[in-house]
Amino acid sequence: MSKITLKKLAEHVNGYIIGDDDAEIDHVATLKNAQKGAISFLTNIKYKPDLETTGATAVIINEKFASDCKTNALVVSDPHPAYAKIATLIYSNNTTLSGIHPTACIGDDCTIDSSVAIGPYCVIENGVKIGTGTIIGSGSFIGANVSIGNDCHLTANVSIMRDCQLDDRVLLHPGVVIGGDGFGQAYEAGKWLKVPQVGAVQIGNDVEVGANTTIDRGAIENTIVEEGVKLDNLIQIGHNVRIGQHTVVAACTAIGGSTTIGKNCIIGGQVAIAGHLTIADNVTITGRSAVLQSIDTKGVYSSSTPLEPNRSWHKNYVRFKQLDEMAKRIKQLEKEVEKLRG
Repeated sequence: MSKITLKKLAEHVNGYIIGDDDAEIDHVATLKNAQKGAISFLTNIKYKPDLETTGATAVIINEKFASDCKTNALVVSDPHPAYAKIATLIYSNNTTLSGIHPTACIGDDCTIDSSVAIGPYCVIENGVKIGTGTIIGSGSFIGANVSIGNDCHLTANVSIMRDCQLDDRVLLHPGVVIGGDGFGQAYEAGKWLKVPQVGAVQIGNDVEVGANTTIDRGAIENTIVEEGVKLDNLIQIGHNVRIGQHTVVAACTAIGGSTTIGKNCIIGGQVAIAGHLTIADNVTITGRSAVLQSIDTKGVYSSSTPLEPNRSWHKNYVRFKQLDEMAKRIKQLEKEVEKLRG
């Protein structure tokens, strides 16, 4: 990693410096453990005591706390996204992969830009197109007629099945599978018959997909992940799902087939979303919720049962199973009360 002056970093995030413009930064670190050459940031007030003793060369900070900073301060309105941009800049060229490794297997009629890097033991089938600056990590598989845009990064052991399309700057972490068959089955005479999945997957610009996440190909039309979507690890996205721009989904969530999720949504971890639903724009669904019906109004939604002592949970579970009978008895009591009042 090369050294970058604090002045250049400030220009990159539209901030200003209190201290030495020419201080050099070559890595990021936490306030508590930072040493010379590191840049850190403060967003959570509980870490403010570490600001007094940090060994960082500079701290990304907002104006409110700038006077408390004992080292060079890079002052911005919101330190967290500024930190993200700076860390990306510092580590953007942190790869040694270049050229096409001799063990890679490249099919016929492929269009691969000369700037593309392809690692060991990759398989690229016929008719694949790969744009400028893209990196295909070791052990990855690219199926026939796949199109991959510019500056994408498939880290390692990524599988993209036939006919799928990635736009620009897509980041896929290890074990991602794009375009595996959707779960399409038809029932006949006591047996399940596989329904061919003839659609593909289309992924927009600046999408990130976490490790071991799977996005199934469409049954007939495409599964679509729009630009700026960020997916965590171990997520299952069923066939013909559509996820709107700049939505984020946390780990272990499952989205049933043919569900449409709007723009700028936030979906917590271990959420289960049934198929054939529609989720409006700007919806937040908290962790471990079960979504069994469409949501047509923006806002924050939750379900599931909070943790409680096991003995109390068993008692409440028994009462839960009695709710229907209790509702009938209450309704009958209400009728009796009305008769007495009459």
